[in-house]
Amino acid sequence: MPATTKLEGTEVMKAIVVTDEAAGLAGMTLAQRPEPAAAINDVVVAVHASGFVPTELEWPSTWVDRAGRDRTPSVAGHELAGVVSSLGYGTTGLSVGQRVFGIADWHRDGTLAEYVAVEARNLAPLPGDVEFTVAASLPISGLTAWQGLFDHGHLRAGQRVLAHGAAGAVGTMVTQLAREFGGYVIGTGRAADRQKALDFGAQEFVDLDSDALTDVGEVDLVFDAIGGDVQQRSARLIRPGGRLVSVVGPVEARPADGVAVDFVVESDRAQLQEIVQRVRDGRLRTNIGTVAHLDEAVAALDPAERRKGKTVVQVRP
Repeated sequence: MPATTKLEGTEVMKAIVVTDEAAGLAGMTLAQRPEPAAAINDVVVAVHASGFVPTELEWPSTWVDRAGRDRTPSVAGHELAGVVSSLGYGTTGLSVGQRVFGIADWHRDGTLAEYVAVEARNLAPLPGDVEFTVAASLPISGLTAWQGLFDHGHLRAGQRVLAHGAAGAVGTMVTQLAREFGGYVIGTGRAADRQKALDFGAQEFVDLDSDALTDVGEVDLVFDAIGGDVQQRSARLIRPGGRLVSVVGPVEARPADGVAVDFVVESDRAQLQEIVQRVRDGRLRTNIGTVAHLDEAVAALDPAERRKGKTVVQVRP
């Protein structure tokens, strides 16, 4: 672990912070921040790797607390893999020195930092044979796919699934999990996404720029990570009793005789364990696009530099 430093008597760490909502990624800086302390039921984790979702800079929770008060400068990132370094009062279920992974609270300082304070319930044990970089790519993408397909989509074997953004970090998880549970997956995206979507298990692919979405025919479940006009056209394809599940905000187009659901992913220890076990036994592959060290991460998070897939920041070697 890196040596700790002190600033006016306070131990500090390196972290990527944001201060200006209008500036977006351009407003990110690598800075020194006070190391967090563990509150009741918290653990402090020495972060080894962190996942990053670019849209988090559009989330209100990045900028304000639950009471609507400005909370900048705030530390970005919410996915993590690392080692527990201290426990808060009353914390049970985890121990100092334990490898863990999971999601940090939306309204608290995040994981693009050397240390983060997290509620213990938001973390799951990380088996020793799973690399930290791999584990940090799993929590949001994996849980979003799992909850969208099973908790909200009620996927059953034999159903036809239309997975939008099938080559992305979430979309590749959706495809693999839907296939494992007996779904027939039709992936969508741009022309350049076709081979990746098929490599991750999509049985068909629709180029949203040149193919007719209506040629897909009826489907039982639409997993929408795009929204807008694509969502509107997709709603008309849903069979009676089918479902449209959105991860891009409130549903604007509802199926005529079906159910529309939008949701925000939640941490779930049991589901995290299901996901990481699938990675261990080869049933689930990660889709990591860009990997950068914390010191160079600000430049690597630029959209022009990122590759398709999950962006992971290595905080410790």
